[in-house]
Amino acid sequence: MPNVRPVPTVRRRRLGEALRRYRNAAGLTLDTAAEALGWVGPKLSRIETANGHIRPSDVSALLSLYGVDDTEVASALEALARDARKQGWWQTYSGIVSPTYADYISLESDAGSVREFAPLLVPGLLQTAAYARETIAAHAITRTPEEVAALAEVRQARQSVLTRTTGPLKVWAVIHEAVLHQRFAARPDTMRAQLRRLLDVSDMPNVTLQIMPLDAAPHPGGVGGFSLVGFPGPMPDVVLLENLLGSAYVEGVDEVHTFADAFERIVANALPIDDSLALIARMEEGSHK
Repeated sequence: MPNVRPVPTVRRRRLGEALRRYRNAAGLTLDTAAEALGWVGPKLSRIETANGHIRPSDVSALLSLYGVDDTEVASALEALARDARKQGWWQTYSGIVSPTYADYISLESDAGSVREFAPLLVPGLLQTAAYARETIAAHAITRTPEEVAALAEVRQARQSVLTRTTGPLKVWAVIHEAVLHQRFAARPDTMRAQLRRLLDVSDMPNVTLQIMPLDAAPHPGGVGGFSLVGFPGPMPDVVLLENLLGSAYVEGVDEVHTFADAFERIVANALPIDDSLALIARMEEGSHK
């Protein structure tokens, strides 16, 4: 049976990048580090470029060689190695969910927080089933009705991270006011129910909502939306960018920091939390008239 090359995933890339960073800090070349552990061939290179598997015990050996004795770092990296090929509930939809989307769902399941600026849509974690179906049908223009229905199911299933027993995901979403004015001609109740959903989830202690008003001053969000995914422990954050053709990740520490700074400025330009919820409540009440 031929060997199957591992498909690089975000988990594997994050692990490889961290190991490369610690090796460089220790002043070791790829060859020197591999030789010290008795490894032959390009094994370490494949690991660092996310094209090779690594066992948690090998992660421990590398960190020892690099002089990294922080137990929190070791635990985090060993967990990444252990979970690199972990199968999640989304594998049931493997014929529908793209590899990039599956990567993001796995990130979301590992994450401790998500900070999102949403200039065009209500964030997926906060959508009603009807809103999800309508918007997916509008944007996934190459998908069949059956695939749209399946993707809507996936979007709803993702929301379990908000109530997971291992520690609910913390979500801070800044939604542009224009999103709240969206209407669905065929199903006029869709937006009304979505506004009520936003008010309901705002009661959750792990969810923070703000609205970017129509008359806001210019801010970094003017170039588009993004999701900043944060992880517990020493692992660096990741940024997700989306477009019609799929998703892309920003993983460099300095680049991610730029988005974190941008989010702080976006928050400063948005309505305060109480004012944001009052605006949503007024719009929800007005939708009944």
